[in-house]
Amino acid sequence: MDFEFIYKICTKAEWLKAKKEGKFLGSKKDIEDGFIHFSNKDQLKGTLSKYFLNQKDLVLLKVEALKLNNLIYEQASDGNMFPHLYAHLDISHVYNDYEININAEGNHILPI
Repeated sequence: MDFEFIYKICTKAEWLKAKKEGKFLGSKKDIEDGFIHFSNKDQLKGTLSKYFLNQKDLVLLKVEALKLNNLIYEQASDGNMFPHLYAHLDISHVYNDYEININAEGNHILPI
């Protein structure tokens, strides 16, 4: 498991709003749950298929995990450990952002 970077999938609109405000407060689900959901690199395909099936206009944020306060790895119902941020995400900790495209079959193409 790579502890240097974690990843957040969000919509282009959410990312544009965060860049304008200088911080990402989370998606609707994040706000409802009280923390921002992240994935490790090897968890991204599962997260996309479970929560973003056939959804367009998505962005992948590559975030410097070691710079985050209030980041906790917690066990999900499937037994996997996922990083959760119990604070807003300052966009200065976003190392890079990538557009997530969809192929003709409706599958997401990860840019990393």
